Amino acid sequence: MAPVLRKRAHFALALVCLLSIAKLHAAESIQLDSNPNLFAVLAAINAAGYDEGVNLPDNSPVRKAVRDYLAKENIPVLPEMKEFYRRHKQKTAVQDLSQYISYALSIAGPPDFGWRVRDVEVPPDALPLSEFSPLFATFYQQAHIADLWKEVQPMLDKEMAKYHAPLVSITNAVDGYLRVPSGGYLGRHFRVYIDLLGAPEQIQTRSYGDDTFVIVTASETPRLFDLRHAYLHFEVDPTTIKYGIDLQQKANLLDLVQNAPLDDNYKDDIVMLADECLIKAIETRLDKNSSAIAQAATQGYILVPFFAEQLPLFEKQDQGLRFYVADMLAALDVRRETARAKSIRFDAAALVRQAKQVTTAAPGPKLSPSGETLAKAEDLYTARKLDAARELYLRSLEQQGSPEEHAQAWYGLARISVLQNQPDAAVKLFEKTLTASPDPQTEAWSRVYLARLARAAGETETAAKFYKEALAVKGASEKALEAARTESANLQK
Repeated sequence: MAPVLRKRAHFALALVCLLSIAKLHAAESIQLDSNPNLFAVLAAINAAGYDEGVNLPDNSPVRKAVRDYLAKENIPVLPEMKEFYRRHKQKTAVQDLSQYISYALSIAGPPDFGWRVRDVEVPPDALPLSEFSPLFATFYQQAHIADLWKEVQPMLDKEMAKYHAPLVSITNAVDGYLRVPSGGYLGRHFRVYIDLLGAPEQIQTRSYGDDTFVIVTASETPRLFDLRHAYLHFEVDPTTIKYGIDLQQKANLLDLVQNAPLDDNYKDDIVMLADECLIKAIETRLDKNSSAIAQAATQGYILVPFFAEQLPLFEKQDQGLRFYVADMLAALDVRRETARAKSIRFDAAALVRQAKQVTTAAPGPKLSPSGETLAKAEDLYTARKLDAARELYLRSLEQQGSPEEHAQAWYGLARISVLQNQPDAAVKLFEKTLTASPDPQTEAWSRVYLARLARAAGETETAAKFYKEALAVKGASEKALEAARTESANLQK
């Protein structure tokens, strides 16, 4: 397949370079990445008839490039896919996209794309798409999607770079306010996936068991408020669910919102309503926007005023929110809140936020000197200003910083050597990375790169060993694991 989006040197093409975003503050639990299944599924529906927002100016150029490429390819299965897409089209464009996102997150990788969970665990909106898998698997091969996926990596890397620092700042700020203890994630994962093939300006969230997925489409300005809102749900939901029995005793409050402009789920479930109200109240404190309290109440979130009164008391004591919620609910007087709610005039108009952008400055310790230099180096690397990036990576190694930060600097130097067709230097630098106490994502990607270098040199046994080691790294990003699985499988052919 001819390159669709850019040209590469032969060596760089053989060793496709994937950017591993620098470690977030809890790398094993919070990940910013792209997802090959999501890309492939959305490429398929773009070819099959998904045209929502295609003419909007804030689409990523990647979407047009991919659509143009697919339109020129010979894809014999495409007529069947178009018919399938037509038969499963939903009432709204958002629902239409939503079912395919759920499907993409629920399937295993190539070649078969079967469910990665039991049928009973497949999301309800994805289950009707079961018969899509054989068509999709054929499309994946006929359209050379694996090669196309490699071609779009620099664009995905650039979009991810827009979210890296804000995501770190948002999660630190939320965890600091809620007093989430270090290591308090208990095996749960918050994953942000960048998607450039869906209609722009969208954020969709999924919670499957212990995993929360946030799908972010192209946006000229990062959707930081929505991203923070999703992360607040990730942190707050388990706590409100824990106190579900206590909240059920106050379910009479639901009678007060039956005429409110709320989704029916909030009208039928007191836990969901209280959870959303608590999150909205927290947002008013983070944004220092007290006018949003009354605005939220007029939308039907009648407990926002109550929680907004309780949060200043929470801020004055030492417990984390997960423990203090019990005190809040003990103070929730149904009669008092009923009287307050009866004075609210519900308004169907959209909520207007006083704060147009989320402040991303986070409390807590600043980056180390090495970390600050490393962040600048990553920006230069993403922009492919390699000489300038090399200087900063080297400088960060001379500055005070953690072992993980210094490992990331070695990793940056190694990736530059790959791009500049210096395989021997790259091998030594990736090996240096592995001896410098890297974080899980950096370690996994270093082993993937070493496998690619070994494979390019014809050393298949060594390559297989590095792929196996990459798959064994706990806390590695899904993107790194998928690369290791796919390339290892190809190695056996």
